[in-house]
Amino acid sequence: MTSIAPGKTSFPRQYARTQRFTLGAPRAFSVAPDGSRVAFLRAPGGTDPANSLWVLDLADGARERLAADPRALLGGASEELSEEEKARRERSREGGAGIVGYATDAAVELAVFALSGRLFTAELRAGTTRELPVPGPVIDPRPSPDGRLVAYVARGALRVTGADGEGDRALAEPESPEITYGLAEFIAAEEMDRPRGYWWSPDGDALLVARADESPVRRWWISDPANPDREPQRVAYPAAGTPNAEVRLFLYGLDGSRTEVVWDRVRYPYLARVHWSAAGAPLLLVQARDQRVQLHLTVDTASGTTRTVHADEDAVWLDLFPGVPAWAPDGRLVRIADEGGARVLAAGDRPLTGGRLQIRAVLDIGDDDILVSASAGEAARAPETGEIHVYRVNELGIERVSEGAGVHSAVRGGPVTVLTSARPDSPGTTVRVERDGKTVAVVDSYAETPVLTARVRLTEGGARRIPCAVLLPTDYSESDGPLPVLMDPYGGPHGPRVYAAHNAHLTSQWFADQGFAVIVADGRGAPGRSPGWEKAIRDDFTLTLDDQIEALHGLAGAFPLDLGRVAMRGWSYGGYLSALAVLRRPDVFHAGIAGAPVTDWRLYDTHYTERYLGDPQGSPSVYEANSLVTDSGLSQVAEQHRPLMLIHGLADDNVVAAHTLRLSSALLAAGRPHEVLPLTGVTHMTPQEQVAENLLLLQVDFLKRSLGI
Repeated sequence: MTSIAPGKTSFPRQYARTQRFTLGAPRAFSVAPDGSRVAFLRAPGGTDPANSLWVLDLADGARERLAADPRALLGGASEELSEEEKARRERSREGGAGIVGYATDAAVELAVFALSGRLFTAELRAGTTRELPVPGPVIDPRPSPDGRLVAYVARGALRVTGADGEGDRALAEPESPEITYGLAEFIAAEEMDRPRGYWWSPDGDALLVARADESPVRRWWISDPANPDREPQRVAYPAAGTPNAEVRLFLYGLDGSRTEVVWDRVRYPYLARVHWSAAGAPLLLVQARDQRVQLHLTVDTASGTTRTVHADEDAVWLDLFPGVPAWAPDGRLVRIADEGGARVLAAGDRPLTGGRLQIRAVLDIGDDDILVSASAGEAARAPETGEIHVYRVNELGIERVSEGAGVHSAVRGGPVTVLTSARPDSPGTTVRVERDGKTVAVVDSYAETPVLTARVRLTEGGARRIPCAVLLPTDYSESDGPLPVLMDPYGGPHGPRVYAAHNAHLTSQWFADQGFAVIVADGRGAPGRSPGWEKAIRDDFTLTLDDQIEALHGLAGAFPLDLGRVAMRGWSYGGYLSALAVLRRPDVFHAGIAGAPVTDWRLYDTHYTERYLGDPQGSPSVYEANSLVTDSGLSQVAEQHRPLMLIHGLADDNVVAAHTLRLSSALLAAGRPHEVLPLTGVTHMTPQEQVAENLLLLQVDFLKRSLGI
């Protein structure tokens, strides 16, 4: 194994201890509508996972103060998480501790949060914090907009209590252990980016509550082979082509009334979005299971009936976006749509943007503008590889808010905007608080500075102008000659990796410093360019491998690449791509590392898989061709053998370990040598410090051994 100099912190160790340099960085901003304060989370140091709740008082000279310290609130006791909370954090890829999430009232005066399954409130003006005596374990507490009440979920029931801790009661209780009220089901949390299951009315007198019944969902068992005395975990996993949870929506009044919200749940089973604001009636976005048709529905709160205000259809699929649908203050429906080959922002029936921008999310809807994040579309004057910017959009035009190359995002409240920026030439992120376009404060980050510098070159490769990031060894000189190549992609849908940001490429730089030319390429299927670019992979994931090869060959003339020594590493979809590369194209790839790979798409979940490959019952040949372990998939494996390392966490409930085990079994039956590295107790994330560190070291040793370096 690669040795580490005594007394020196290695990059793998630092990368693991800092959770990818995220610890200590401020996040989760909430801005008061009057612009008086900003609430946010931040851990006290770059290796401390325990987040605290902070307030930046803009009316008091932009002074930061601690609003809630998790260690003080727990009295030094260790944090205890329920199984439901562990699952919720796994879905959101949350590796932190302490206060990992909070919610505020409309004025951002009261914040509520769960800590070790207990319910706490923080008065952000007064600076006081208290625990409310309620039954637990508490999940996802949220105050009413007026701050008088707090709703939360405990043991599958939605409960409501006074913000003073009085009058706690159950509003909706599960009829069986398979039913929950107020929680997002697996598919919504994992694939739809809907992590919540209830929504307060603007007046705080009622709630829309999702009821999820998992009884139709097939049960899988996830065991811990290293501890055979422990019972396997029973999970409801909706694999492609199998039943989903049944989701219904109810309107609960605080007076005890209950009204079911009615729509055609047979035709549109997916409850993808819920929006309820003072600008209009409750608004739902429901999708057909094939995700080619979706309806925007308004809800009559008196009867529970719904009315269609807009319908979308697409011959390939329809994507979901953060922040929409929503009502503008003037009553227009705000949405993101694919029109004329571009992804545009629309208000009412009118598109407000065109092909020069690829809209990614709606960040805020104001009285006279809409704040969005977007990247350069295919009609842009010049490529902005890896950049994401913040724009103000209204009837008069489009104005870029963020400045300089980078990845930018924003949170706005009234006259104040919190702008977060990551740039390619400096580590970490900067957070500026702006009022009327002028910086009034900078929020400090306690994140550690990496021990290495990512020297990323953002470019395009091949005839398709595939966005790429290239990293060479820090001390490389032309006299060193061509370098062995490591392709380091995610390479699939919903997972771009080519960012104009420094920290995004730190691991790739570390691999480069081990003697590789590292290439990260976002081919077809990756978001951020155009709808057609993303949707080209329908029914054929192998196109993503074609684009990795095109990028590799397209960059060979501009960079010192030894095409006789090429490897690929990846995780999740990137793991699938790496295995695909060495099994089907050994003429190009000479070694591969497949981490948590999906090897049989019939074992992956419904909403993701069926979006791209359809129903396995209706298109079995598509699943056969795209999988690595079916007869059709194995028949496409080339005769030439290349070294392949398979890595999988045995506690993974997203891409279960069966994927790797089935591929290993098929390779063994075919007489193909390979290596398997099982990770005991590890989920789809690898948060354990020792695991994350040694995993990097083992990978580089495998690559050097396999490529003869």
